[in-house]
Amino acid sequence: MSVDLVISSKSSEDVIALLEDKQLIELHKEKSNNNFSVGDIYLGRIKKVMPGLNAAFVDVGYSKDAFLHYLDLGPNFASLNKYVQGVVNKQIKTSALKSFKFEKEIDKEGKIAEQLSSNQFALIQIAKEPISTKGPRLSSEISIAGRYMVLVPFSDRISVSQKIRNQEEKDRLKRLIKSIRPEGFGVIVRTVAENKKVADLHSDLSDLMDKWENCFKQLQKAKPPHRVLGEISRSSAMLRDLLNKDFNNIYVDDADTKDELKSYIGSIAPGKEKMVKGYRRQTPIFEHFGIEKQIKSLFGKNVTMKSGAYLVIEHTEALHVIDVNSGQRSRNKDDQEKNAIDVNLESAAEVARQLRLRDMGGIIVIDFIDMKDGSNRELLYEKMKEFMKDDRAKHTVLPPSKFGLVQITRQRVRPEMEIKTAEKCPCCNGSGETQATVLLVDEIENNLRYIYLQLNQKKLSLVVHPFVEAFLTKGLYSTQRKWFLKYKKWTTIRPSSAYQFLEYKFFDANGDEIVL
Repeated sequence: MSVDLVISSKSSEDVIALLEDKQLIELHKEKSNNNFSVGDIYLGRIKKVMPGLNAAFVDVGYSKDAFLHYLDLGPNFASLNKYVQGVVNKQIKTSALKSFKFEKEIDKEGKIAEQLSSNQFALIQIAKEPISTKGPRLSSEISIAGRYMVLVPFSDRISVSQKIRNQEEKDRLKRLIKSIRPEGFGVIVRTVAENKKVADLHSDLSDLMDKWENCFKQLQKAKPPHRVLGEISRSSAMLRDLLNKDFNNIYVDDADTKDELKSYIGSIAPGKEKMVKGYRRQTPIFEHFGIEKQIKSLFGKNVTMKSGAYLVIEHTEALHVIDVNSGQRSRNKDDQEKNAIDVNLESAAEVARQLRLRDMGGIIVIDFIDMKDGSNRELLYEKMKEFMKDDRAKHTVLPPSKFGLVQITRQRVRPEMEIKTAEKCPCCNGSGETQATVLLVDEIENNLRYIYLQLNQKKLSLVVHPFVEAFLTKGLYSTQRKWFLKYKKWTTIRPSSAYQFLEYKFFDANGDEIVL
């Protein structure tokens, strides 16, 4: 299996596509001004304590107050709170916890009012990004993620990923971490740490301690609400979590992002920097790798599979519903049960892909085709779990019910990826009033004349829908050539399937859009 990462970097956001064997598996959009990413640590101010909810609302600088439940305080909240107040009041002058006196763990059945009060400062971490009308969800159980481990301040526990099955390796990792772990810090060992050397683990732990030191320095001068430690960029976080021997290439169309990723890979996997490759062609990077077409086909209400079977995906406020249909696939009339299991298994693989791709969270209900054979239902259940094993979000798959429904719960920490694939009517542009589409070329040329003669642009690119591009460039004496003879300047025409049928844009020599 080959794994590629393709990154389209723009001034407002980065769009990150993860491909497995050229198939789109994950798609992420990261806004350049996003200050509320999962993992960010803030010094916040308690706005309201709600005893009825056993929770508090916290000001972290977002338009809506963030939500902190008592169960998300963590058992060592009293120690964390004591430390934060000490740092803010200039009484504690070191990030080390060796000499810090820990408080007793808080009661699991306690009340929020016993720990927090209005206007109090609190160190919290973003657990869920703002979704819909809700503000961020918070946690006070602070953790700092690295390549091989997660550092947990104010804890003394060492735990190893359950995905590491070898007991000897688990024991080895625990002994190593115990020998290098600073006092007052817990460590969670990640799956990728399996069979790694002491030097690799020690280097990662040192990086995490440096981050904690930076957090402490920011905390000394912070006035809430203030971000004291930001999570790394989404693209770097994906590399941290996914980088393995299957990774082949990372393509990026921005020089600064390329340098950032090269530097990050050099720190976590020295010698693999060459896999980061720049992209400088005129064709948009997603267009070149066929990602744009996959997005159009995968984000609609109906998702068709190779056999002709298809999924219908519906969203409600409370849950997501996926209906499996056999469609026009070739059928064996003599064995309906075999047809059902074939369609269901193919659909199960596509459902697992869709959940990752759209980052669907909460409750998902899948209506598979009914099967009478109990062994087939068991096979479907096992395969569904197998297809979901590469999903990094926490999830639970329940066995099929007697009605043939499979229920899945999947962790939701970010807004669902929603891309509208339906295009506006090319004639009325959604207004209900038609315009003379035969005048499109005249309209484009009028703008072209203005740009060349009035704005004095020397080099120009026109990006249009592929059908329009074919019309403008077709033939020996094409419209494109007529423009060249008329204005004595060559206009580059590029197709983009991301554009609506009659949409077009002009770009200057630097690739910046010319807004008319």
